[in-house]
Amino acid sequence: MEPKLVFQQDTLRNLHQLHDEYGQGEKNYFVGTHRAVHPSVTVARVRELMPLMGITRVANVTGLDRIGIPVVMVCRPNARSLAVSQGKGIDLEAAIASGLMEAAELFHAEHIELPLKLGSNSELSHSHRFVDIDRLPRVAGGRFDRNLVTLWIEGVDLLSDEPRWLPFESVRTNFTLPLPPGSGCFDCSSNGLASGNTAAEASCHAICEIVERDATALWNRIAPSARAGTGVNLESVKDETCRGILRKLEHADFDVAVWETTTDVGVPSFFCLIEDRRSSASHSGIGAGTHPAPEIALLRALTEAVQVRTTYISGTRDDILPEEYGERHRAGRRRIAARLLAEHSPVRDFGAIADRSQNSFAADLAWLLERLKAVGVREVVSVDLSRSGFGISVVRVVIPGLEGPDDHDAYVPGERARRLLGMAT
Repeated sequence: MEPKLVFQQDTLRNLHQLHDEYGQGEKNYFVGTHRAVHPSVTVARVRELMPLMGITRVANVTGLDRIGIPVVMVCRPNARSLAVSQGKGIDLEAAIASGLMEAAELFHAEHIELPLKLGSNSELSHSHRFVDIDRLPRVAGGRFDRNLVTLWIEGVDLLSDEPRWLPFESVRTNFTLPLPPGSGCFDCSSNGLASGNTAAEASCHAICEIVERDATALWNRIAPSARAGTGVNLESVKDETCRGILRKLEHADFDVAVWETTTDVGVPSFFCLIEDRRSSASHSGIGAGTHPAPEIALLRALTEAVQVRTTYISGTRDDILPEEYGERHRAGRRRIAARLLAEHSPVRDFGAIADRSQNSFAADLAWLLERLKAVGVREVVSVDLSRSGFGISVVRVVIPGLEGPDDHDAYVPGERARRLLGMAT
C-alpha cells in the first residue's frame, strides 16, 4: 500500500473543525465498506425512525434470484419520489442498513424544511452569493435564464467554507405535482444525496456518488477501442470479500465483466456487467462504484449489479416502466450486453490500483476535495438536510463542473463530456 497523502493545511484545518463540532472523524467498521459504526447499530437507530419516515416494510428479496448475495427492498407507500428503495451488502444486516439509509435520505430530500428564496438570479444576486450556475448539470428542454423566477436554497461550499445559493431543483426529491415555479432546468435526481452515521461519512459517500456518475458518463462516451482497454483482469483481484462475491456469481453461472472508469479525478471507479449464462432471456445487471479504497469501489459495483438484476426480477421499483419487460426492450439490452462482453479485454491489473483511503472520514474528505480542486472544480456545495433528534446525517452535495447522471433521455453533456467529444464549449 502506498504511503498516505499529505493535504494542504487549510483543507485539513477546516475538516478537523468539522470533526470537532460533530464528532465524526473516526472509522470503526471496515468489512466491505468503511463506516463509523457496525451496520447493526445503524439498523437499530433507523428502525426507531421508520414510522416517522413512513417506512412500512423491509423485505428480503434475495431468494427471488439464485445468486445468494443479499438484496432488500424498503417500502414507503406515501413517498414523494420512489416508494421502494433497495439495499445490498455482503450480508443481510449490511443490506438492510443500506436500504434503510437510502429510504431515509430520500425522505429527508422530499421533506425539506430549510428556508427557501423565491426570485430570479438577476434580482437576488446583489445580496446572495450564487453557485456557478453555468456549470451545473442541465436537462434537455431547460429554459433557465437569469430572469427566471424560481426557488433557491442555501448550502455551504466545502472548499471555501462560504455560503452558496443553489437552485432548489438540484436539491429536492419531491416529485409531486404541481412542480415548484421555474422547474425543468437542472438535473433533479438523487445524485449526491447521501446519508450516514456522521456528517463526514455522509459527505464522503455523496461526493463519491457524484464522481461515480461523472466517471460513468465519460466512460460511456469514449471510443469502443479505448473502452476495451479499461477491462479489469478479475484474476488479479486478491481482496477476499470481493473474491467471495465473484465466487458466488461464478457458482450461479454468471459472466462477470468489470471495467475501470477512473477519471482524472483519481478516485478508483468501476463499472460492472453480469450476464446469466443459463438463459439468454434473463435479466442482466449493471452496477458502478467509486471509493478511495479500490476494493470497496469494486465491491459496490458488483453488489449493485446484483441488486439491479434482483430489482427487475421483483418488479417492485416504481420507476421501471412496463415496456422494459417487453421483448423489444429486453432484446436491445441483450445486444448491448453482448457487445460490451465481446469488447471487454481483461488487461488492467487490479492490484496496481492504489488504495487512497485514509484513517478517518475527515481525512478521506480532505483528499477528495483536493482531487476535485486538481481537475478545476471550484465549488463543492453541501446542503445539510439532517433533522434534529433523528441521529443520522443527510447531506445533498452539488459539484458544478462534473457530469450529471447520463442514464436518462434528458441528459445534456456538460463541459467535461463536450471536451472529451471535441464539441464546442
